[in-house]
Amino acid sequence: MVSSREAKSPVRRALISVTDKTGIVEFARGLAALGVELISTGGTRALLEREGVPAREVAEVTGVPEMLDGRVKTLHPKVHGGILARRDKPEHTQALAAHGIGPIDLVCVNLYAFEDAAKKPGLAFGEVVEEIDIGGPALLRAAAKNHAFVLPVVDPADYSEILALLQGGADVPESRRRALALKVYRHTSRYDAAIAGWLGAVVEGPEAAPSTLFVEAPLAQTLRYGENPHQSAALYRDRALPPASLVGAKQLGGKELSFNNLLDADAALGLALDLGGVTAVYVKHNNPCGVATRPTLADAVRTAREVDPVSAFGAVIALTAEVDQAAAEVLGETFVEVIVAPRFSPEAVEVLGVKKNLRLLELGPLSAPEARGPELRRIRGGWLYQKADVHPNVREEVEGARLATRRAPNDAERRALRYAWIVAKHVRSNAIVFSLEDRVVAVGAGQMSRVDSVALCRMKAGEKLKGTVVASDAFFPFRDGVDLLTAAGATAIVQPGGSVRDDEVIKAADEQEVAMLLTGVRHFRH
Repeated sequence: MVSSREAKSPVRRALISVTDKTGIVEFARGLAALGVELISTGGTRALLEREGVPAREVAEVTGVPEMLDGRVKTLHPKVHGGILARRDKPEHTQALAAHGIGPIDLVCVNLYAFEDAAKKPGLAFGEVVEEIDIGGPALLRAAAKNHAFVLPVVDPADYSEILALLQGGADVPESRRRALALKVYRHTSRYDAAIAGWLGAVVEGPEAAPSTLFVEAPLAQTLRYGENPHQSAALYRDRALPPASLVGAKQLGGKELSFNNLLDADAALGLALDLGGVTAVYVKHNNPCGVATRPTLADAVRTAREVDPVSAFGAVIALTAEVDQAAAEVLGETFVEVIVAPRFSPEAVEVLGVKKNLRLLELGPLSAPEARGPELRRIRGGWLYQKADVHPNVREEVEGARLATRRAPNDAERRALRYAWIVAKHVRSNAIVFSLEDRVVAVGAGQMSRVDSVALCRMKAGEKLKGTVVASDAFFPFRDGVDLLTAAGATAIVQPGGSVRDDEVIKAADEQEVAMLLTGVRHFRH
């Protein structure tokens, strides 16, 4: 019996039809130089002809012209038979000969840019449907199924390696052929998932949870380990990276990022983007431990660090302005793990570069907070899905809040309440944030009761809490929380409201002449 490896034919004929033309002329020219007969379609063939690379039109091979506005051109036995025939089965080769079908040994195809079309504003439903590729996936799947004899090529990044192997007279090894086939099936599955996602949003509504959840993300990098050294971990990226993306950031120094570094950097960056201005955010274990917005970045860094100097040690920092030399010198006074910023000046890199383990992540220009994709969390036996907490009016929620008490907050208190409210959105529940109008004074996070969070703030900040305002991420179930806040020195409170004891809580605030606003919106982080 003839083995599949011995039966493999050299590449004599190749079909090329691509939407992404990156590198295709050079690849096709290299194949043609090896004596490979090229078959192509439409725009790809026109490009090759312009560049002096001869290629036969598919219609010449099939004997049938392209029809139905281009919907049918490669769906023909003379194409698919040439791709799917096994070279180690005599009955297959006999069938090819009987029907005048020539084998096709390489298929280089990538698909219509459906996702780009689906994102275009104002494009009609029918116009998006026309961008659903039919022939391309069929060609790729056929080649991938028969990868033992046919090279399935979908990624321009693979052109040079494949060409080098063929030019060297070497066969493409079985392991590489399987890897190419795997890449094809991942590519076509992502393509189908994109179509299903778009059509699902049309049929089920854009805000509805999808009836079937598809998640596809390419590997960005493997990580040293997960939350603990015995856990393997990796970072995957979205296909389209938003501005100010950690995945797309440029690392200027320090050792490899860890799983925990990235979690904390994302938490810090999210709060920094929500606050805007010239802001410094220190995060430890996914919670802000120091936040300040000041006229200069050096002042913001120093002020934020002073909120909780103990927790600032080993923190991750996000900054909203370019790190200059002055800010770098302040940053260098304390050990931190990661600094995320839109840009670092050369002088700042020189100052911070002496710290060999410090990671500097340069994001590029920042943008206003944007809608994020859905959030997924694994539980035993399934997944939890939710839309991200990107309430579009978080900056205006305090301004639109209902005054619940006799005393209204003054202008300074209202500004401080807005600051505290934005920060509280990014604190693990039960969240309590004491704040002034340009800085946090104390943060109580992740406690089992709201009273415990208040107690934690009092323990950390003591007398510094006098004259501050407070934000709570969820309602107060009893008046004891308000009693403790006012005893600590708070003069105004913002909270969602909605407790069955709201009247009792409001009465406690009135008794102590504390202003209280109810937003009607909860930002709970479990």
